Amino acid sequence: MEDRLVTQSVNPLDVPEFVVPPQYRVPVNGYPGEMMSIPPSRMFLIRDALNKYKAKMGADAPTYDASQGDGGASLPGVPVELLNRAHELQLKQGTSYNQPWGTVQFRKAAAEQYWKLQPASGWGPENIVFVQGGRDGLQKAYAAMASIGTGRVGDLVVVSRVPWVSYNWGPYAIGLNVLLAPGDPAEGWRYTPESIKATAEFAKAEGRRIAGIVITSPDNPTGRTIPVAEQIELARTALENGYPYVLFDWIYHWVTDGGPSDINAVLQAFEPELRERLIFLDGVTKSLGASNIRSAHLLAGKKVVDFITSQASHGVVPSFYAQAVAIAAYEKGFGEAAAPIIEPTKQSRKVLREILAAQGVRHVIGDGYYTFIDCGAFIEAGGLGDSEGLQTYLAEEYGVAVVAGVYFSPAGANWVRFSYALPPERTEKAALRMFEGLSALKK
Repeated sequence: MEDRLVTQSVNPLDVPEFVVPPQYRVPVNGYPGEMMSIPPSRMFLIRDALNKYKAKMGADAPTYDASQGDGGASLPGVPVELLNRAHELQLKQGTSYNQPWGTVQFRKAAAEQYWKLQPASGWGPENIVFVQGGRDGLQKAYAAMASIGTGRVGDLVVVSRVPWVSYNWGPYAIGLNVLLAPGDPAEGWRYTPESIKATAEFAKAEGRRIAGIVITSPDNPTGRTIPVAEQIELARTALENGYPYVLFDWIYHWVTDGGPSDINAVLQAFEPELRERLIFLDGVTKSLGASNIRSAHLLAGKKVVDFITSQASHGVVPSFYAQAVAIAAYEKGFGEAAAPIIEPTKQSRKVLREILAAQGVRHVIGDGYYTFIDCGAFIEAGGLGDSEGLQTYLAEEYGVAVVAGVYFSPAGANWVRFSYALPPERTEKAALRMFEGLSALKK
């Protein structure tokens, strides 16, 4: 390649010299100084409101945290036997650097034992990149979308109308704008082929290109679940309408009633050239309750893998222990390894569905960790403004922490996210206590 860096300087050593040739230098652009400040996530502060309830009711007053999404905090988390096995693997591996994409051992275990990638998919271990948790994986995927997909800053990542908070700010941090697709609350704000097409037309009218779309199932915050066949239809619609990349966020897909998504079915539904434009995110942070271990991975086509690997070699070189925990779980059989998280959550989901049906409130509940509840009538009755006011009221007056839907987008202003990643008896008490507080607003 003619433009590779030369090993000998062409300028006198007493003259400053650029690292890259002129045609590859970053043009001066003032956009970082013109961006709005990214707000810190309020998810880590919500539980502080429970302290006010305890201060008023006594240190022993029962409280219910239905705000969190950390199975390692509210459920047993990673079994000790897996942590011990991971430690054994770490001792054997040693403490030298790994490759920017992880290790051969992890790639092989993920491809063969976890995903069971079939030859017909055309993908194998070389399509897997280990990342330090879901957020790290998303940021790397967004960067690939921008660099390979449009080659520009200022373009768009498309997300659902009520997205996870970090979907709003992760792309923005690297110079991409986020566009909320049209969505109907009666359908959990799910994408439709029509909304994907309309979003493409809107972007074109705005003079911006779309770098990619995020399809997540089960969804955070709504809990909405999309069947794999529907995800395939949505992805194909996006690709046919000029979206360079489709990112499937499957971080919750094991925590479902129907079992995990079939990646082979998705890959084999696309021609090889379109398959290269698919990216998948998964990991053990939710399904194994391993939030603080930061263990996730991406599956993608060769261009994306090469881009991420190159970037990671100058950035985050992944931890082996985080890979080892996943390898230990894959060795055991992931369904069995994750049962301490999956089974209580399934039981909680059943309990909560019965309570929600009895209360007669509009809600979304598919799979994963969450249900999204329309509390507009209660907010209005209490004069609370929006769901942030309701969140404060429930925490400080009734000792129940939920997440205000308005934190995700304006479309969620009357909704709250209730997490049932809890033992079922705890879920039942939390839900009944919440509805006790809601009912009091109408008296």
